[in-house]
Parts: sequence; structure tokens; C-alpha cells
Amino acid sequence: MSEFWLISAPGDKENLQALERMNTVTSKSNLSYNTKFTIPDFKVGTLDSLVGLSDELAKLDIFAESLIRRMAQSVVEVMEDAKGKVQENLLANGVDLTSFVTRFEWDMAKYPAKQPLVSVVDTLAKQLAQIETDLKSRTAAYNTLKTNLENLEKKSMGNLFTRTLSDIVSKEDFVLDSEYLITLLVIVPKPSYVQWQKTYESLSDMVVPRSTKLIAEDKEGGLFTVTLFRKVIDDFKTKAKENKFMVREFYYDEKEIKREREEMTRLLSDKKQQYGPLLRWLKVNFSEAFIAWIHIKALRVFVESVLRYGLPVNFQAVLLRPHKKSCTKRLREVLNSVFRHLDEVAAASILDASVEIPGLQLSNQDYFPYVYFHIDLSLLD
Repeated sequence: MSEFWLISAPGDKENLQALERMNTVTSKSNLSYNTKFTIPDFKVGTLDSLVGLSDELAKLDIFAESLIRRMAQSVVEVMEDAKGKVQENLLANGVDLTSFVTRFEWDMAKYPAKQPLVSVVDTLAKQLAQIETDLKSRTAAYNTLKTNLENLEKKSMGNLFTRTLSDIVSKEDFVLDSEYLITLLVIVPKPSYVQWQKTYESLSDMVVPRSTKLIAEDKEGGLFTVTLFRKVIDDFKTKAKENKFMVREFYYDEKEIKREREEMTRLLSDKKQQYGPLLRWLKVNFSEAFIAWIHIKALRVFVESVLRYGLPVNFQAVLLRPHKKSCTKRLREVLNSVFRHLDEVAAASILDASVEIPGLQLSNQDYFPYVYFHIDLSLLD
């Protein structure tokens, strides 16, 4: 499972023994894989400041998680032709996300533990805000380019009634710069090819004999040229429609066709040039954002542990990785049983609820007698 439970309990003898019992039961029952989660000693400050930090960290946690999910989605969108390799680009410090979480070590160089907690939180908040700003601007530019390219490509798709004809026709297909003559393009259903060849010259007066030519086909029909005098255009269109031949409105403009082709070439080139730098930026900054997120989780455990268990700071954090989804309810019951002494009333009510209400799903907002936070990597898979 790509899911982790980050918990803490007081570090006194009784609770260390409780942690050992938890490890024994979860191991024997194959419920979870447990490891110590080391958090440095921070400057605590006042309890009032910790209460404020608790609220701020809760918001920052949500923001960080949202940001890394958006960045992961951006990697998927950018790697549209190589989606099977997305996970190779969603790493943290060069390792897969699960390994980073299970082997987490506080980055003292980036987030010095000697600084006041409020300064550490401020550093993390500013870092994530800058990443989000850059993400918006970089992906907006790339998406605009991608949309423009897709719009041009769509013009080359579809049937002969709707698609662009600039990549099908050539200058030689038309009578150009004539005061009297004009070449029209007519879509003829496939079953009507013979009828067209027999009747097109008589659909109107002043149609140039033997002037038709098939220049393109799709599943439904063919695109034919026909040359006639300008003065009979309307009459020819009316008669053609009566015979289920559709005249496509098209004016051959060599400059416009050249411009359209050059625009396609330019957009393809620009997309190729932006692809590499954008993907590299996403890889680097996804890693930075993910690392920051797990540091925020560690800070939340520290702050909530001090608020819950009091001073002096003395607690042990543990990272649990449930083996499978079906184990989570039983694992929760084991934790609540082992640590019910931390808050008898809350623990008893939770245990009663888990027994009395079949299939009860406990959310992240439920109260537990121990400090608990959830890390879900499944949406990044």
C-alpha cells in the first residue's frame, strides 16, 4: 500500500513498552511495517505560539499535498507520449517516494532545527508558495502552446466537409488570377462518382468540359475540382446541392497556406524546445515540494505531541505502513487498545464504535488517544 500512518506516544517507560507491544502485535498479525520516525528537538517557545503554529501547519499541510498532486498531474500531461515512465520522474532526493518516507531524515542544512519553529514554518511556506507561482507560469505557457498546436492539428482531422484543405490541395489544382474563370471544390459521395462524371458538365451553363479531377478521398467521399465561369457560380451550387454534391467554400491563398504550415512547424519546434526544460523543472521541484511536505508532517507531529503530552518534550514518533487496505480497521483497533490509557474516555468510545458499527471508516479528523497523521501516496501512483 502507498499509505502511511505517522503516530507518536509519550517517551516514558510505560509508553515505550506500549510501543513495543504495538510492534509485536502488528508484526505477528502481519498488519503493518513499523519504523522509528526521528524528529529533532526544536525550540518550543510558548504554548500559545504552538497553538497558532498547529493551525498554520494544518493549512500548510493541505496546501503542500495539493501542490505535489498538481505537479504530479503536470508531469503526466507533459509526458503524454511516455506515460509509462511517469513514476521514474516522481522522485524525492533521487529515490522513490516510499523509500524517502520510510528513511526520512530531517534536513538540517535547509531547515535548521536551532531556529525558532515559526521561522522553520515560514521558510517552508515561502518555498512552497514560490514553487506554486513558478508552476502556474511555466505550465500556463506550455499549455497555451499545446492548445494552439492541438487546434491546428484538429483542422487536419475529420472528414472532407470539416477539415482544412490547405495540406491537400496544390496551386496546380486551380485556375488562378482569371477575371472570368474560377475553380470550385466539390465533395461527392463515393456511390455517386459515376453520376458526377456524367453530369457535372451539365449542372449549369458555362462549365469547362473535362475540368474535373479527384484530388482527395476519405471514407465517405471524394474531393473533386471543377472549373466554370464566375457568373454561374450560384446556379452551379444550387444544382449541385440538388444532386447531393456539396461545394466546399475554399479560396486558394498561397500566402495563407504557407503561413499556416510555418505556424505548425514553429509550434512543433517550440513545444519540443520547452518540453525538456519544463520536465526537468517539474522533476526538481516536485522533489523539493514533496520533501517539504514530509518535513511539514514531522513538524505537525512535534507540535501536536508537545500540545498533547506537555513539557518537557519527550515523545517517540513511529511510521506505520499498513500491509493492505483490509488490515487498516484491525490495525486501528490494535492502536486504540494499546494506547487507550492515554485517554480512556476517547479510546473507549472509539473501540465501542469500531465494534458496534460494522464497516465503520475512521477519517483523518477522528480523535485518537495518540497523535496521528496520514500520508497517502496512492494518488501519485
